Amino acid sequence: MAAVAINGKPRTPEVVVYETWWSSPEYCKEIMYCLGKTLAEDAAWKFLKEKGIEMVAINPSLVVGPLLQPTLNTSSVILNLLKGAETYPNSVIGWVNVKDVANAHILAFENPSANGRYCLVGLVAYLSEVVKILSELYPTLLLPEKCVDNQLLPIYQVSNEKAEGLGIKLEER
Repeated sequence: MAAVAINGKPRTPEVVVYETWWSSPEYCKEIMYCLGKTLAEDAAWKFLKEKGIEMVAINPSLVVGPLLQPTLNTSSVILNLLKGAETYPNSVIGWVNVKDVANAHILAFENPSANGRYCLVGLVAYLSEVVKILSELYPTLLLPEKCVDNQLLPIYQVSNEKAEGLGIKLEER
């Protein structure tokens, strides 16, 4: 979703993010990860169009779930919560289960009608909601108890209609 939704467009509960959206390189200059994802996907589409090759892009939000490796990635939002901080920002984050992402790749590969871009977002939630879910699932974890933000950014929606048309069913939690 780094190549889809980082564009400065206003977000409200009525706003729906679609596969047709593109992150703005100008807007992403402060977030190098998003800039890299946006420029790389744009270059891939241009190159493949020039060569007459079809492509499917799977654009997941923040991927969570079972790991292949024994430790969390250092950039993980969850790991940052577990590092003993007393507070956390109440960001609005899109989340998707790693099993759904793997299934989407398989379905896109196996289905000849798969084309274009697919957004994969199972849940858009405040980080405070995620902290609450984690504390319910893992009561022994030492999670931060205080959110530092007083003003919350609004939750928004992401269309999974195209993904559902391919047979991808996204888990919300």
